[in-house]
Amino acid sequence: MSVQRIEDDWQMKAECRGPQAVVFFPPSQFERKEDKLQRENRAKEICTECSVRTDCLDYALSIREPHGIWGGLNEIERKALLTEHAV
Repeated sequence: MSVQRIEDDWQMKAECRGPQAVVFFPPSQFERKEDKLQRENRAKEICTECSVRTDCLDYALSIREPHGIWGGLNEIERKALLTEHAV
């Protein structure tokens, strides 16, 4: 097993796998603010039950993922966290 494969093994255990994955990323068409908040809140609820939430967030922070909910945080929250830790 390659090092990359071992590092990504957490993804196989993620609660966001499957049909519910659509709530973790914005749709390709326009999304109203209320709909975005509702979608993101649903994704964050799923994250609270996830055993690999920390691994997910660490991964998103390490690659500076610009989209979606990762480890229970959206892109704005992740950016703020990175800025906070940079100080």
